[in-house]
Amino acid sequence: MQAKSRLATIVVHLCLATGSILFLFPLVWMIATSIKPITQAMEMPPRLVPYKETVKGADGAEYPGVFYKETPDAEEKLAALLGNEGASRRIEIDVAGAKKEQRTVPAATIRVPPVWRWENYQKAVTYKSEQLGYIPFIRYGKNTLYIAILSVLGTVLSNSLIAYGFARINWPGRNIAFALTIATMMIPFPVLMVPVYVVFKTLGWVGSPKPLWVPAFFGSAFNIFLLRQFFMSLPFELSDAAKIDGCSEFRIFRDILLPLAKPALSVVALFNFMYVWNDFLGPLIYLTDQKTYTLAYGLQAYQSQQGGTQWPLLMAASTLVVLPVILIFFLAQKSFIQGITVTGMKN
Repeated sequence: MQAKSRLATIVVHLCLATGSILFLFPLVWMIATSIKPITQAMEMPPRLVPYKETVKGADGAEYPGVFYKETPDAEEKLAALLGNEGASRRIEIDVAGAKKEQRTVPAATIRVPPVWRWENYQKAVTYKSEQLGYIPFIRYGKNTLYIAILSVLGTVLSNSLIAYGFARINWPGRNIAFALTIATMMIPFPVLMVPVYVVFKTLGWVGSPKPLWVPAFFGSAFNIFLLRQFFMSLPFELSDAAKIDGCSEFRIFRDILLPLAKPALSVVALFNFMYVWNDFLGPLIYLTDQKTYTLAYGLQAYQSQQGGTQWPLLMAASTLVVLPVILIFFLAQKSFIQGITVTGMKN
């Protein structure tokens, strides 16, 4: 019996480990691509780990790859390093007409490319900064953080207050109103997209970030349901004792139940933060000025402006976008898992 139990445990752990590897592989591939040169990112068959750059010479042999500048202001070109001649280097570069030309150049004009291209992150962050007069990636990050903070604040305040009313206060038609609230989850977003856009257009908010965070202050069905279930799991004796002491409903909500709901509130806040941080459709519909773009929308614009996407730079930018969400999850992991576990449990 113990042998069967041990075997079952091993099989479960193997399945979990396999699933974890499958889920982590896209993240690992994204990070690996972010530190590759463009030639290695596009090669077939693909390789996961970056390797030392080589260039095929005119004779068909593989030579170490180096970067060469004809002038200090010129763009770097990839060349084949044929050999050393004292303080000079013998290289072979591509010239017009798909031909190769050998040159002897000073050693100071060439640079051996690193295997791990960490400079891709700097290039991704500062891309187009000279033309625009500001660093787009940092501007997009500030815009996203501004929208995310306001949205999380509105979500936590509005949904907790509404959920408290559904869970702890008896009033005529409460169950019908709650059922109608839950029913709104079945309405697909494309059905509401045009009417909501017309409303925001009438208010003059299109082109500003207001449509992305103001709706958070009016509640959402899923978060209301999640918090209602948590509030219903708390003993009603707490509210009864507070009422005997003369507390109002709002004070009971603010001083007694809301502190106890921190695990559930952390779940709602984290879900909303992840949604806003990764939201692409909302900024696409409502934002018209590049200075107001968010990170998710900015990455798409970044990709389309390359004219032949520089995948290492795009993957480097994507890694930086994903990093805050990963850090927040690990920092709030205990509260997050606790909130998921206890939500809906009785007493």
